[in-house]
Amino acid sequence: MRAADLLLRHPEAWRGATRHPFLDSLRDGTLPQEAFEAWLGQDYLFVGDLLAFQARLLARAPRPAQGVLAGGLVAVEDELGWFEARARERGLGLAEARHPTTEAYRRLLDVFEEDPYPVAITALWALERAYLEAWGSAAPGHPDYRPFVEHWTTPEFAGYVAGLEEAADAALGDGGVPEERVEAAFLEVASVERDFWEMALSYAPARRLGS
Repeated sequence: MRAADLLLRHPEAWRGATRHPFLDSLRDGTLPQEAFEAWLGQDYLFVGDLLAFQARLLARAPRPAQGVLAGGLVAVEDELGWFEARARERGLGLAEARHPTTEAYRRLLDVFEEDPYPVAITALWALERAYLEAWGSAAPGHPDYRPFVEHWTTPEFAGYVAGLEEAADAALGDGGVPEERVEAAFLEVASVERDFWEMALSYAPARRLGS
């Protein structure tokens, strides 16, 4: 089994994770600023959760996978700073309450942490691949949102996702993990990614600094 096989087995679930009206409206400029700002605050919380998950995954990864995971860990920490800078530009506070969808994603990462390494690395690849494809679907992006689209569609990010796929394939090739669990983890990621886009269209506006 290879990681990319999961994309072929579940095209509808994957489409739900990577194509959404939220992304379409980023491209055509019809997304309300309040919806985007709500997403920004919640995704910032998710990235913090991802940092913790990935740090623990690195600690149990086999030596050949440590390079890509360590590089990704540095990039995720940089991402938090990037979010903070963008929030300051918009006058936003990022200390928002967690939406239930954001909390559900955190709990899912906790589940993956208890899974065998091949399941966890495949799940990490799936969520990063979903992010890359989703933002690619919004390209080039309306001028109001183009810096964000460009940030998550760089060749460097695509290279990182490719590195994760190699790591996942190596882990899956070693066997010993039921394919059913790997497949279930992939579908769980696809589902919560779809839910996260949906949440952004319905969540209450983010609070502004001083409000």
